[in-house]
Amino acid sequence: MKRPADWRLYLVTDRHIAGARPIEDLVCAAVRGGVTAVQLREKECGTREFVELGRRLKKLLEPFAVPLIINDRVDVALAVGADGVHIGQSDMDFRDARRLLGPEALIGLSIETMEQAAEAEGLGAAYYGVSPVFSTPTKTDTAPEWGLDGLRRLRTVSRQVLVGIGGISAANAAEVIRAGADGIAVVSAICGAVDPEQAARELRRRVDAEST
Repeated sequence: MKRPADWRLYLVTDRHIAGARPIEDLVCAAVRGGVTAVQLREKECGTREFVELGRRLKKLLEPFAVPLIINDRVDVALAVGADGVHIGQSDMDFRDARRLLGPEALIGLSIETMEQAAEAEGLGAAYYGVSPVFSTPTKTDTAPEWGLDGLRRLRTVSRQVLVGIGGISAANAAEVIRAGADGIAVVSAICGAVDPEQAARELRRRVDAEST
């Protein structure tokens, strides 16, 4: 039986923030530090390059049993043999993604409002990406922030796995878990860190301290 995915510490890649460091090296370091899932997000990457990078990451992650999720692109996820895809509210409809990827694929869904959460109940998402918990410079086109109070309200009405994303760092990771998130997704906190492995280790420590 396939082991359930672990969403406690979810790395979302950003090659611009990573700078000159190869994304493969950064991801491997982050996994050594405790990252439990990786999303390859490449908004400005050509399809062929996206697929090739995804295949390299898939091969690197397999020995760690860490799932690889592709942002937005169902076609790339299929070509790579990724574990799943993350889709936003303006991306492919969830039901279409499920038909294309099959019943075993891990499909995450961005949730920006309580109304969207209600509409998504019953779809069978692997998790909701609750976005953004806090305002973030990584994405400028996001909805108003949930804040900790909003996250608490969502937790009271949803049994879905909740992964908070947006403005999360070691300084506030524990608060996000205490507010009801099952895990956190980060970009800058690891991709922009001088030592990604140590940054991941510290984030994981803070998440685990609130999860036990």
